[in-house]
Amino acid sequence: MITISQLSTELQSEAGLVRAVDTLSLTIARGETFALVGESGCGKSMTALSILRLLPDSGRVVSGRVTMGGVDLMALPEQQMRDVRGSKISIIFQEPSTSLNPVMTVGQQIVEVIERHTALRGDAARSKALQWLERVGIPEAARRVDSYPFQMSGGQKQRVMIAIALAAEPDLVIADEPTTALDVTIQAQILDLLKELQQSQKMAMLLITHDLAVVSQMAHQVALMYAGQIVEVASAAAFFATPRHPYAVNLLDALPDAQQRGRRLAAIAGSVPALNQRFSACRFADRCSDVSALCLSAEPALHTLPGGHAVRCVLYRDPDAPGVATRHSDLAHEPQHVAQAKDAQPARALLQVQDYRVWFPIRKGLLQRTVGYVKAVDGVSFRLHSGRTLALVGESGSGKTTVGKALLQLLRGTASITGQAHLDGMALDSLQGPRLMEARRAIQIIFQDPFASLNPRMRVSELLQEGVAALQPHISAADRLARVEGLLDKVGLPRSSLTRYPHEFSGGQRQRLAIARALAVEPRLIVADEPTSALDVSVQAQILNLLSDLQRELGVAYLFITHNFGVVEYLAHDIAVMKDGKLVEYGAAEQVLTHPQHSYTQALLRAVPRLARRA
Repeated sequence: MITISQLSTELQSEAGLVRAVDTLSLTIARGETFALVGESGCGKSMTALSILRLLPDSGRVVSGRVTMGGVDLMALPEQQMRDVRGSKISIIFQEPSTSLNPVMTVGQQIVEVIERHTALRGDAARSKALQWLERVGIPEAARRVDSYPFQMSGGQKQRVMIAIALAAEPDLVIADEPTTALDVTIQAQILDLLKELQQSQKMAMLLITHDLAVVSQMAHQVALMYAGQIVEVASAAAFFATPRHPYAVNLLDALPDAQQRGRRLAAIAGSVPALNQRFSACRFADRCSDVSALCLSAEPALHTLPGGHAVRCVLYRDPDAPGVATRHSDLAHEPQHVAQAKDAQPARALLQVQDYRVWFPIRKGLLQRTVGYVKAVDGVSFRLHSGRTLALVGESGSGKTTVGKALLQLLRGTASITGQAHLDGMALDSLQGPRLMEARRAIQIIFQDPFASLNPRMRVSELLQEGVAALQPHISAADRLARVEGLLDKVGLPRSSLTRYPHEFSGGQRQRLAIARALAVEPRLIVADEPTSALDVSVQAQILNLLSDLQRELGVAYLFITHNFGVVEYLAHDIAVMKDGKLVEYGAAEQVLTHPQHSYTQALLRAVPRLARRA
């Protein structure tokens, strides 16, 4: 259906010329799902924008062809390219909230596509838009067709995006991280919907994602991208059964799940190299445990092995070479001693929560009288011991984050909080003044988005010392500096980071800074609110290894808020499942994961995409 040949894209930036896509070639057949995977910064999304010619003003396709139906899309005038977008090729963007027009109803936005690319007009176009809303599973479609995007949930907005992308029945759909921020149940619904629509429409799909479990469920072919290049191409079955490139092997070993529990994940050191440079060696060489002098002598070519499996690695210049897939890297798997932590737990829990309620008032009228309450948290009870991890799981809107913020006393004055929450015997909700400051030193939080939670105007040194100066004022400036330097060593960042600003770090590095800031005051409990949800597989493995190490060394307890069940299986000792502000199931991780009692927990576990492990 579509052939991409030697596609290269460049961007002008303050750091120089960025070669975002470098001589990329691939072919997608009709009805096929082709997955493009890799870390952030590898060039996946830039590839999608290059195909559609939607690059920013600073970008341009410098060479290559994108051929569809015998026509080179790169050679078309812009007016004809507008006819291709939507009718022949469409795209589902990662973030529907920023992709949907906030001042147009969802029906108008679908009608706009239908009238632009088909012969339907007026009532006929509106009727077709209503049919698409029904097909993508929007409840009460006849009423919701006139709703605005802000009146819909995240999952519903993503469904609307899918309806817009498919409204003109294109031949190829590019799905750019279509489920990254969704709960597992909504993710399962969206993936099933895409499968069903793909089969009924006979369309091809380019699936861009870093979720390898989703790829294993959806894809027919897989291309692994690294630093602007494709480094491995194979059928999905071959890719997951016998990965060839060292990068692919490491990525699969970095995935957390129950089988990896008690081991260190195979985190890949370093990060994707900057693309504003000319490469004269293998781009993965400085992160590869199988590197040799040959890797540093020249850039490797893409070698095609028997069966069509292609890999860009010098280990495969000889077709009979066994390669790294049969060797694995020499990774030191270190047991986590979970049993010892369980046996050593004290009689009294560090955190005890009993019948906890957090209700937000609904105010109306000129005098803003309270006419009701939103019961965000409605009577939850649990306990957490030192050195252990309690995973708080559930769908968006179930009240997980509200529990964490309320325990840190961040909702005082905005919500009605009742029930009991004791931290080492202290009643958190009744604390004032110095005693509240003491409690906040003992309990810290890691927010989901480190970029939003780190002050962009403060250097790292100021960010890390701020909490110590406020909560431990007796510590001298010299001792504060020595402490934060030690923290950078602990979280794996160079001490030179102290003089830099948050925007100068990658996402994974910023999350390490957020962890260091939480640890700066030596807390006994950390509330971790989705700390790995937006991270690549390799960076997630680094963060999970770090959290495990710190728990063993310091005895820190974690209240881990997440919807990633792979992380839960790997890290959690106990699990509490929330739905509509209530706990529906609570118990030891092994019991909840293997013998769930509540139907909601069972539905969540059924919706989790699974990746078959290699033998």
